[in-house]
Amino acid sequence: MFAVDPQRPLTRPALAVELTDLIRGLILEGELRPGEKVPEKALTLRFGVSRTPVREALKVLAAEGYVRLVPNRGAVVAEPTLAELEEVFPVIAALEGAAGELAAERAGDAEIAEVRRLNDAMHAAYRSGDRPRYFELNQQIHAAILAAARNPTLRQQHKLVADRVRWARYQANLAAARWQAALDEHDAIIAALEAREGERLGRLMKSHLEHKLEALRGALGGEER
Repeated sequence: MFAVDPQRPLTRPALAVELTDLIRGLILEGELRPGEKVPEKALTLRFGVSRTPVREALKVLAAEGYVRLVPNRGAVVAEPTLAELEEVFPVIAALEGAAGELAAERAGDAEIAEVRRLNDAMHAAYRSGDRPRYFELNQQIHAAILAAARNPTLRQQHKLVADRVRWARYQANLAAARWQAALDEHDAIIAALEAREGERLGRLMKSHLEHKLEALRGALGGEER
């Protein structure tokens, strides 16, 4: 669970960064739910800050895809529809599959070792039930594989679409069975990277995203019905 101390005021110079992290955590853990207006005044009281840094944090979160800035309404927690997810996830899966194939060929030994370290740390987060930390490490692993692909165009295109569904990627692992399955899939991805088996790595990364979409279909499909 994302734990915050409502009595601890935030201090500069890390105010903007820390406040952004805290609000992001509230969204990821479901305290601020999709479609809801972000309560700026309540957040200022909770964290002991003025509205200016809260609004600065919301601008960052809007750029990341967590909230949408609506004229005359303020910030609203992003609410991707099932149709949008079904449009975006296959694109992300194709891009990450391509990144996997390239990374298996181009990654340096130190880069592969770092991905293994991140995966080990992700296992520790899973064992402690720390979903925000797990998600952070999960994203670092995907980012490291994209970087190892040595293809700036691929990374740029990936960012354009991935930021739109960042919240959904987190939500896909909330069910215990899916979380365990996702961890197993990551283990297979790391093994393929270490073996430099590009075709297998690309296939595993693509299917990993496809399985996330399947989990979201089950959750959001039921809600929309």
